[in-house]
Amino acid sequence: MDRTPPESTDVIRLMSIVGTRPEAIKMAPVIRLLKRTPWCEHTVVATAQHRELLDQVLSQFSIGVDVDLGIMTSGQSLALLTARLCESLDLVLAARRPHMIVAQGDTTTVMIAALAAFYRRIPFAHVEAGLRTGNLANPFPEELNRTITGRIAALNFAPTDTARAALLHEGVSPERVFVTGNTIVDAFLETAATRPPLPLPIDAGQQLVLLTVHRRENFGAPLARIFRSVLALVQRHSSVEIVYPIHPNPEVRAIATQMLAGKSRIHMIEPLDYPSLVAVLHRASFVLTDSGGLQEEAPIVGKPVLVLREETERHEGVAAGTAKLVGTDEAVILTEASRLVEDTTCYAAMARRGSLYGDGRAAERIVDILRRYVAGSLATSPEMKGQPKLDLIP
Repeated sequence: MDRTPPESTDVIRLMSIVGTRPEAIKMAPVIRLLKRTPWCEHTVVATAQHRELLDQVLSQFSIGVDVDLGIMTSGQSLALLTARLCESLDLVLAARRPHMIVAQGDTTTVMIAALAAFYRRIPFAHVEAGLRTGNLANPFPEELNRTITGRIAALNFAPTDTARAALLHEGVSPERVFVTGNTIVDAFLETAATRPPLPLPIDAGQQLVLLTVHRRENFGAPLARIFRSVLALVQRHSSVEIVYPIHPNPEVRAIATQMLAGKSRIHMIEPLDYPSLVAVLHRASFVLTDSGGLQEEAPIVGKPVLVLREETERHEGVAAGTAKLVGTDEAVILTEASRLVEDTTCYAAMARRGSLYGDGRAAERIVDILRRYVAGSLATSPEMKGQPKLDLIP
């Protein structure tokens, strides 16, 4: 639903677009700062690519949605999702006429937001730009999504120097790339400061392992191998308990329920709200994941990460030794996880705290760059002729 207000004639119109839970978490610090700025009128658009998980995060961070597209339908293919997003977002852009659009990450929502902005000749700002594996098939379809988005974006907010280098290698102009840090650090530190409680009881003597798996390229046989390695891990080590917030995707749920439901010391639970996830990560000994966000969050609290993928776009953790690629081979996963359980020296080498992805001030930098960009570029555009210009920017 879009309740379009009368068009303002004295402010710059910025629009943030979110579709999934990770996007909402990482955009929350930016959105909340933009909502407080005097120099722009800010609109939040939700595509609801992840309905329940998105709503959970928006509520947690007290973010109101101005336009809710509710785009998902049961069994929707990528092609249909892409088409529906493009049509729906274009209608919103036509009605709202933003001067600039901001979105985060590498989902279909973000790629289509960038494309729709390009078609309307609206500048697009990409938060968490420049993450690359160099393999379009892994992760799928995210690698293609973010590569397209990076070329379209007027502003690329790279979280690290490595991400900046990837964009420059692809021919993106240095003037369009800014290293800001990752906004996940902002969100994590703010949430951790509230000391959220652990959402389930775990005996103090047990080693808690946080498991998350949901990537499309792991559907089917790879997921089965991962789950067999998890079963073997708890059978080998009586001190290990697994907490597995299960993803709502039906392909993940079907095989997870079949293989893991009712197994001793494996806690299959519904997706956690963000404070509960932060609490579990604090309590965990280490993480088994194919997620990108946990690779960034775990080093903040010194938790080793075994990455259940063949490649990662978070190269900084692997280089620093806080993360290790283990793929989906069950023998490799079991060996590396058992080493963290048994070998205190090995564990200590990976369990190092570090600011690999930012200092908690990424959102401040992003909003300041947006402010300076609209002062220098949008204030001189034909659309803004006759309106307040540089004096609009404090």
